[in-house]
Amino acid sequence: MTAISDRKNILADLINRYQNRVDFLIIRLEESESTDITLRKERVETLSESISLGGQVRACYKGGWGFAAFNDLATLAERIEEAVAAARIIGDDETILAEVEPVQTVCSLPLTGTDPRQISLSKKKALCDRYNNLLRSYSSNITSTSVSYSDAHHNIIIATSEGSLIEQSWSDLEMRYSAIARKGEIVQTGRETTGSRKGYEDLENLDQQVIGAAQRAINALSLPSIKGGTYPVVIDPILTGLFVHEAFGHLSEADMTYENPDLLEVMSMGKRFGSESLQIYDGAAPEGHRGSYYYDDEGTPATTTQLIKDGVLVGRLHSRETAGILGEPATGNARCLNYHYPPLVRMTNTWIGRGDTPVADLFQDINEGVYARNWLGGMTNGEMFTFSAGEAWMIRNGKIAEPVRDVTLSGNVFKTLANIEAIGDDFYWDESGGCGKGGQNGLPVGCGGPSLRLKDVVVGGESY
Repeated sequence: MTAISDRKNILADLINRYQNRVDFLIIRLEESESTDITLRKERVETLSESISLGGQVRACYKGGWGFAAFNDLATLAERIEEAVAAARIIGDDETILAEVEPVQTVCSLPLTGTDPRQISLSKKKALCDRYNNLLRSYSSNITSTSVSYSDAHHNIIIATSEGSLIEQSWSDLEMRYSAIARKGEIVQTGRETTGSRKGYEDLENLDQQVIGAAQRAINALSLPSIKGGTYPVVIDPILTGLFVHEAFGHLSEADMTYENPDLLEVMSMGKRFGSESLQIYDGAAPEGHRGSYYYDDEGTPATTTQLIKDGVLVGRLHSRETAGILGEPATGNARCLNYHYPPLVRMTNTWIGRGDTPVADLFQDINEGVYARNWLGGMTNGEMFTFSAGEAWMIRNGKIAEPVRDVTLSGNVFKTLANIEAIGDDFYWDESGGCGKGGQNGLPVGCGGPSLRLKDVVVGGESY
């Protein structure tokens, strides 16, 4: 296999050869080592280790982009020809890219624990077997279980016609587990995901969390369904992270807005969306999270971008192109799932800042409301969202009361931001996220936040 230094020389030579034919040229080379294991019930569905080498070429000419992917380094010149030709056919305007200082560097996101590549496949499989047995043996009412393990180590080289030559590497790990329970016609699910960019140990001691997923599924079988209606709601930090990512974060991605005048007007700078205590951020610069890195897939340095400051919209997320067109700074948010796809504007780590209300005080003065924790699923459609809570309780007379099931939270993101009545003084990072956009599903992200108290949330359940 070609040495890293040789690959860098090849990329630099080809950039020099073709850069005068376009306004901008970038090559991204990717080498990955990965493990995937999936157990469903008692069956092994996936058990694989793989190594892949490939890359992509992006060329821009008069505002038009050409893209080509490759698996064979020997064909790179041909792929560059294809990307350049496509860009020259499409381009009919002006190339506007936000300025980024060229950089030449080698960097690696540090592991604080064991590199998963040092752990044998049999040991990883045994860990999955242990978790699967915990789920299956919890109750005879558990009818189906699923355990999935994945790890990947990526080494990326980015070369640009502006003189950047960046080598960056990191590892990512994820464990997913779920149990489906049935009693008569009632079916309930308990699931959870744990992710890490720190080390294999983060996935090793999850027995209590795994048992908790099975326990939630079984307990929910005998719980009453909540009565649908509009309630004051307290959500935990995990649901806060899901909300800020799904409901608000995607609207902050500038490729969603820069060609959509209506959405650009809705998301106009200086517009108030919440109280003065509301702070929302996104950034890859904070270390140790699943959306963290040093440079994005265009070679732009990672940043921390404040999206909402004191309740007012002050920022958005950019690639170099969207930043250039809107006259705003590049934020380092151009990301691709792998070399098969061009980078899109994507979130990294997205969070709501910690508040100053003691968590116990969030429940005060609520005569009848809902306390929702964890998540089962969710969907967004523009400004509207619907999330399913992993577990929930009624709030009665300021206290957490009886548990209930089938709790979904729905609403308009902008009304919900305005309806945040109090922000807790707790905070939690959820590293379970795998974000989807433009067919690129499962991109690792981090989400975080404190507990929140919301007024007038539409809660789905049974009608009486």
